[in-house]
Parts: sequence; C-alpha cells; structure tokens
Amino acid sequence: MNMKKTAGLLAFLLLLVGGRLAQAQDAKPAEHHTISQVLDHSVAGVEGEFVPAAEAMPEDKYSFAPTNGEFKGVRTFAQQVNHVATVNYMIGASILEEKPPVDLGDENGPASVKTKADSVKYLKDSFTYVHKAIATINENNLLTPIKSPFGNGITTRLGMATLIVGHCFDHYGQMVEYLRMNGIVPPASRH
Repeated sequence: MNMKKTAGLLAFLLLLVGGRLAQAQDAKPAEHHTISQVLDHSVAGVEGEFVPAAEAMPEDKYSFAPTNGEFKGVRTFAQQVNHVATVNYMIGASILEEKPPVDLGDENGPASVKTKADSVKYLKDSFTYVHKAIATINENNLLTPIKSPFGNGITTRLGMATLIVGHCFDHYGQMVEYLRMNGIVPPASRH
C-alpha cells in the first residue's frame, strides 16, 4: 500500500473513531432503574397482553371451555380470567403483608363476579393492586422472608413479584387457545 493510501485510511479511521467518541460523550448516561420499576415493567408487560385478551372474548363466549380432546374439567374463559385476578390479589396481599382488599371467593374468584364486565373490572382492579404492591419492593425488603399466600411456608417479595408474571402468562396461553377456538385472533397477534 502506498503512503498516500495509508495516510488516507488512517485519517478516515481517526475521523470514524473520533466521531463515535463524540457521540458517546453526547449520549445520555444509562438511566438507573429501581427494583420496583423493573418488576413493575414486567407486570405491566403481561397486563398489556392479558387484559386485552380478556376484553376480546365476546360476553356470550365467556362461559366457553373446550370439550374436544383431553379438556374434561378445564376452566371456562371467565374462570381463567377470574382465577388470575384472584391470584393477583393473593400475591399482592402477600407482598404488602395484609389481608386482600376484596372477597376472593375460591380459586376461580368470588361468586359475585358473574358477567364479562364484572370479570374485566375484577381483573383490572387486581392489576392496580399488584402495581401498588410492587411499588413497595426495594433493595432492603426484596429478599426478606414473607408468608406465602398459598399456605406452603415462606417466600420473598421477589419470588411473589416474578410469580405474577409467570402465572399470568401461563393462563394467557390457555386463553389464547380459547380465543382462537372461537375464531378470534388475540389482540397481541394482530400486527
């Protein structure tokens, strides 16, 4: 390589590196997030898929449960929604170390939740309560032992906060199947 080409290449590389350094200096520093913000972001993510799925099923299909194949005894669509809301309340109360603020009924929710509108409200209210609970989690209490809401001993706020997301997505997957069996494309799949 001749001297002019080498000098030109070196000048180009210096400009490129210099430009990148200038960009890096102008870039905002990475934003620091708290534990509760990170956990709340995860809960908001699942909420953003779960609630629209609950709203997508028509009222006359809320009692739908599959019957073909190995589906004997599975929850109806409404029971899926109400079950998730009930567990959300249980977990939120555990994190806050208080009694749930509403009647939970059994694992499929209270008997007073009868219509689609009741179920969707119960679900949305449960997420509001979960966000309230998540907001109290910090570096000091994240791993502090708390009583499990499921009667199986001791857990942590971190364990409960991550369980919310996993539990919701477990039932969300089932609800997606129910929606598709009824010819409804889940909102999260409508791109």
